[in-house]
Amino acid sequence: MTNDFEKIFDTAAEPEDYKGEDGLLYCGKCRTPKEAYFPADKIALFGRDRHPAECKCRRAERMEREAAEQRRKHLDTVEDLKRKGFTDTAMRRWTFENDNGKCPQLPMARKYVKRWEQMQAENGGLLLWGKVGTGKSYFAGCIANALMEQEIPVKMTNFAVVLNDLAAGFEGRNEYISRLCSYPLLILDDFGMERGTEYGLEQVYHVIDSRSRSEKPLIVTTNLTPDNLQNPQDTAHARIYDRLLEMCVPVFFTGENIRRAAAQQKMERLKELLK
Repeated sequence: MTNDFEKIFDTAAEPEDYKGEDGLLYCGKCRTPKEAYFPADKIALFGRDRHPAECKCRRAERMEREAAEQRRKHLDTVEDLKRKGFTDTAMRRWTFENDNGKCPQLPMARKYVKRWEQMQAENGGLLLWGKVGTGKSYFAGCIANALMEQEIPVKMTNFAVVLNDLAAGFEGRNEYISRLCSYPLLILDDFGMERGTEYGLEQVYHVIDSRSRSEKPLIVTTNLTPDNLQNPQDTAHARIYDRLLEMCVPVFFTGENIRRAAAQQKMERLKELLK
């Protein structure tokens, strides 16, 4: 036990280390002390007048190791969030870094992320609407990826997946919906494309109503127009749309069909290659 106790106070000396004028051991690399004196009132307690200290280069090495470990933990956390948060791996590529500049609304997504704390506090939801291929899903995915990079959990899914999960009975309906609503941000992509059965509409309403009561932000992408939402075809749709319009600010997406333009560019490249 005595030997173990003494080892705590023994300073490992390297061949290039040296004794300073103050009697302490100095690092031969960075020329800073590897020892420090105990305060006078501690000497009697430990029976020694000095203890090991971290020289400048050792401190730098330790801080570098700790920073690397923090980076590793951060990457592991982000990877776990994206694995759980996205229902399609393609969504991982929907980032600000991959922006091609063809979505004029994207600066608004950057502002949403920048002001996330305020958006969260004020339950700031968005209803992204416009024609097919105008960048609505990409806009939402950029927000999701950026927040997950900050270790904020986000769920981005669609009602086709939600309804399939509920029908498959992977877990109780209430537990499943409660888990969806526990995310700080929920994104529902391609709203309005799901099955319009009585059961399906009931589940859609239950999810949106539960999200409303959770008082957490919701982002929805849809090809439906505000006119469609304000003039529902029946009562079942009316109560769903009412909830959405209460929770989300409509954002209109203009511009060209990005997917169609990308497909056309790819076709032109293939034609050139096959000439």
